[in-house]
Amino acid sequence: MKPNIHPEYHEINIIMTDGTEFKTMSCMGKAGDTLRLDIDPKSHAAWTGVQRVSDSAGQVAKFNKKFASIGRSKAAASE
Repeated sequence: MKPNIHPEYHEINIIMTDGTEFKTMSCMGKAGDTLRLDIDPKSHAAWTGVQRVSDSAGQVAKFNKKFASIGRSKAAASE
């Protein structure tokens, strides 16, 4: 490896959304800095399997209404 071109690799503190902490190695910030996570495997739906309820049917209807006229030919519209 070439000297003096790589970022410094040091230990930082990670604080999860539930308050648990651990140390890891990173190039972020300075040695001893703290990274507070807004999303982590304990709270994100991709890992927990718990999804929030959203109004997807309403969103689809709104989309269809907004773009109903795009892509239709006059012959298809009269049928």
